[in-house]
Amino acid sequence: MVTSVLIAMGVVGGIGVIIGILLGIAGEKFAVSVDEREAKVRECLPGNNCGGCGFPGCDGLAAAIAKEEAPVNACPVGGENVAAAIGEIMGVSAGETVKMTAYVKCTGNCEKAKEQYEYVGPKDCKFAANNPGGGAKSCSYGCTGFGNCKKVCPFGAIEIVDGIAVVDADKCKACGKCVAECPKRLIELIPADNSYKVGCSSKDKGIDVKKVCQAGCIGCGLCARNCPNDAITVENNIAHINQDKCVKCGACKDKCPVKVIYN
Repeated sequence: MVTSVLIAMGVVGGIGVIIGILLGIAGEKFAVSVDEREAKVRECLPGNNCGGCGFPGCDGLAAAIAKEEAPVNACPVGGENVAAAIGEIMGVSAGETVKMTAYVKCTGNCEKAKEQYEYVGPKDCKFAANNPGGGAKSCSYGCTGFGNCKKVCPFGAIEIVDGIAVVDADKCKACGKCVAECPKRLIELIPADNSYKVGCSSKDKGIDVKKVCQAGCIGCGLCARNCPNDAITVENNIAHINQDKCVKCGACKDKCPVKVIYN
């Protein structure tokens, strides 16, 4: 009996040794070489895994940078310091990094925007947007104010103030999660440095806009006609500022009759 047990133990032990040897050989044969730069780049990244760079988390971005498939300044959260550190690892210049921030193209708060009915339902922007008129607010393009954007922001940069979402540019890292979450596409990423923007998204005619909101763009075009750099276009009754052309002169803000352009 004892002899049988010893033999069985010997056989099992021998099999274990053989399997260990085979696994060791297979590990060396099929080992995937890892670029040392990838690990160093990953150490520089902040680890928020926000996806704002367009890659699946910081690991994905580190791999892409190491393969030179993404620029060294691709991380919106890290900013200039992270870009410079990664550029040193990759042996390239990080270039100029423009700080971006999200902004909400709606200033129709509870005081300025009328309501067409009392909304009863889940406090969820996507749910509300599927209701008649896009929600209780008379302007169907306006912010519903239920804060889906706030819920997905990993940096606490968004608050709901008087019925509309407001972005704290100092906290915003331009990860883009709020942009993707807003069902009405009210949020854009723009340069944070004193950019002028239009606080409205309504495509209705001016006369209809004024019926429902005191803070709506009426599509008059005065801003576009007075812009010295052709940075403003008016399409579908709404003004839009091309941030690449804007020289921040403020002429559009001064000429806007409804004061819906601000910085």
